[in-house]
Amino acid sequence: MKRFLDNPVFSALVTGDAHLSIGSAAVRYFDEQVSPFVGFEGAPGEGFRELKELVPAGRKILYANRQLIPEPEGWQVIHEVRGLQFLYEGRESGSEEQPEPVALTADHIEQMVQLAMLTKPGPFGLRTIEFGHYHGIFDKESLVAMTGQRLHPGPYTEISAVCTHPDHLGKGYAASLLRHQLKLIQQQGGQPFLHVRADNDRAIALYERLGFKENGPMNFYFMKKR
Repeated sequence: MKRFLDNPVFSALVTGDAHLSIGSAAVRYFDEQVSPFVGFEGAPGEGFRELKELVPAGRKILYANRQLIPEPEGWQVIHEVRGLQFLYEGRESGSEEQPEPVALTADHIEQMVQLAMLTKPGPFGLRTIEFGHYHGIFDKESLVAMTGQRLHPGPYTEISAVCTHPDHLGKGYAASLLRHQLKLIQQQGGQPFLHVRADNDRAIALYERLGFKENGPMNFYFMKKR
C-alpha cells in the first residue's frame, strides 16, 4: 500500500482528490487556486512535455519526486526544496486539545491566506480549503495557528499547512492541532502522513515526538512554464 506514497500527488489526483483533478489520464493537476501541484503517472520527462500542452504560458506548478531531477525543457525551476516524507506510526492520542481547535470555513479564508503568507508553510490559495478539515486556534478574533488536510492518496491523508503566528510560538498550538488532525484522520479510517523541509529540525523533532517516522526523501520543484 505504500506505493501510493512513492507518487503521492498523482495518486491523490486519481483517488481521494479526483473531484478536484484536471488533465489527461497520465497527467493530472489542480486548479492553481486549489494547489499548484501536478502529478504524472509515468516518467517526469514525458509528463512535463504533455503538461506543457495542457496549461497556459506562465502557469506556476509544484512537482514532487523522490529523486532529484534536472530542469525539464520548456519549464523554469524557480525554487527547489529538499524534503522528507514522514508516515504516522504512533497511536491515537487520548489527550485533550487546549484550546479547542475551531473548524475553519469560507468566512476565514482571508485570515488563513494571510497566516500562510506570513509563516510560509507551503502554497496556500483561495481554494486550498477545499481539501477539507481545516482547523485553527484564535486569539480573540485573530487566527494565530492552523492546520488541515491536503493530499488524499489511497488510504493515506496528508496533514498540511501546519503554521503558527510568530507571536504565538512556544504555546503548544502546533502540537495541539496535529493531535486533533491525527484523531480526525484515524476516525475517518485513514493513515496520516506529511512532508517537511529536510532542514526544518524544529518541525521534525515535533513530528517524531508525536509518532511520525521518516519514510524517505521527497523533493519539491516550484516551476513556471516558459
